[in-house]
Amino acid sequence: MAGKLGKFAAGLALCAALLVSAPAQADDHDSRRSGHPVRIVAYLLHPIGVIIDTLIFKPAHWLGHREPFQTLFGHED
Repeated sequence: MAGKLGKFAAGLALCAALLVSAPAQADDHDSRRSGHPVRIVAYLLHPIGVIIDTLIFKPAHWLGHREPFQTLFGHED
């Protein structure tokens, strides 16, 4: 029981520290920029790009830094 209470207290302290140390600041809203059709398409495509980057490009980059792929692709450190 004491272990669970200690973990809960530590989590609560961490949350409190994060809330106090990093106040949120939003950008000023500009309806002319945010309503532009290209911006709306970007809002929709951005999460897809992040997923592709995380699942495909970052692992491929990591793999390209390892032998024998490093020599094969001509990557130099």
